[in-house]
Amino acid sequence: MLKKAERTWRQFPVPFWGLVLTGFIDTIGATLVFPFFALYVTRRFGIGMTRAGLLVGTFFVTGLVGSMVGGALTDRLGRRTLVLFGLVCSALSALSLGLANSLTQLHVVALVVGLFAELGGPARQAMVADLLPPEQRAEGFGILRVAANLAWVVGPTIGGALASRSFLLLFVLDAIISLINAAIAYRLLPESRPQAKAIEQRESLLRTLAGYRLVARDGLYVAFLLVSMVMLIVYQQLYTTLSVFLRDARGFSTQGYGFLLSLNAATVVLLQFWVTGRAKRFPPLLVMAAAASLYMVGFGLFGLVYSLAFFAVAIMLITVGEMIAVPTGQALAARFAPEDYRGRYMAFYGLAWSIPSTVGPLAAGLIFDNFNPNWVWYICALMCAAAVVGFLALHRRTHERFGAPAVENRPVADPG
Repeated sequence: MLKKAERTWRQFPVPFWGLVLTGFIDTIGATLVFPFFALYVTRRFGIGMTRAGLLVGTFFVTGLVGSMVGGALTDRLGRRTLVLFGLVCSALSALSLGLANSLTQLHVVALVVGLFAELGGPARQAMVADLLPPEQRAEGFGILRVAANLAWVVGPTIGGALASRSFLLLFVLDAIISLINAAIAYRLLPESRPQAKAIEQRESLLRTLAGYRLVARDGLYVAFLLVSMVMLIVYQQLYTTLSVFLRDARGFSTQGYGFLLSLNAATVVLLQFWVTGRAKRFPPLLVMAAAASLYMVGFGLFGLVYSLAFFAVAIMLITVGEMIAVPTGQALAARFAPEDYRGRYMAFYGLAWSIPSTVGPLAAGLIFDNFNPNWVWYICALMCAAAVVGFLALHRRTHERFGAPAVENRPVADPG
């Protein structure tokens, strides 16, 4: 085991491990708050899941704008600058959320927080693509997921204990962690943007932003994003709707939900390397179809079972799908991207997460509050079945583009 760990360490550059460390710390801070946010707002402000879903959606709508701006600035100003700025904004965001005293204030804060908190996201993903060759990227994203899931073991455990005393403690601790992490990132992360001087001289900021038109004209990439969105609308329910469903429709305590999240995280930590190593032997879009199939079964089971043991079985199926889908999807997005458009392509990939995070909780809340809550999971299963069909179709369409060894793609033309 130690020899394997040492071999893995040597296979990847030192700056990549700095990115892993700062990502781990950042996720600890985020998981102190995020898994309990729906519980927090429904309890403190006495609202139902529909309004809670609308509030969560507000974060992600403005976060989508922030991510798109961040993607363009990542290609122009550099990865490191945006990562540092994002961490400082994350600290201020956490304090603002914890100090909001009314639902109106919380909505206003959500508008601002979402805009600035997501500026650094595309920079992190672009940095992975900068530091690693194409054949290592899926494994690199897998390593980042292992680190993130180690954080999921730590964060919700601490968060659950603190939430029973004061939710404000969660927000304050998240802010402190973000500031410490910014200092660590300043020391460890180099600038990885390729051809920095040439790009800066060639493009104005408006021209850099206009480059998104070229990303949007990449029809196969956009189709990949759309199918991914269908699947990820379902996946997001794991961290929003499920906690309230377990409490209100199945009568479980928050400890039961925390156990399921810890089971998910521990499984990723133990098996992610093994799963990634085997998944990379197969065409990536077939791998995505397999992941959507596992989601279909796992999320569908939520509407059929009543004991914690069966929920754990469903979580295990979903976790295997997650270990397949997340690093493969990120590596696919990087593979689509030209070198000097990576920030913008990865920001566009953020659409596949931000839009589901906006639409999913609200749609699930409407179903949850007005119909049998089990229908949330039946509809999730049908959506995953549609995603399976979509990924299989894309596999056939992208055979020519991805049939050869991965190379850097070029845009069709410069934006005018």
